[in-house]
Amino acid sequence: MEATLTANPLQEQVQCALNRSPYISQKRIQFKTFAGRVRLEGTVGSFYQKQMAQELVRRVDGVELVENQLQVSWR
Repeated sequence: MEATLTANPLQEQVQCALNRSPYISQKRIQFKTFAGRVRLEGTVGSFYQKQMAQELVRRVDGVELVENQLQVSWR
């Protein structure tokens, strides 16, 4: 039987949470996960979107810390 590689479950859950939000443009947000930590990077259009992204990720099971490095661009 061939072994299959599975992606990081936390990474998949964070990706799903961000994809489900109508307030967040996934094209402009990147993230990294490591041992219960999530680092958000990229650009959003408002402070509200920055906070929404953080709260969505914070509620994912297994997330212990969110490092929000998102930048707000008013353009």
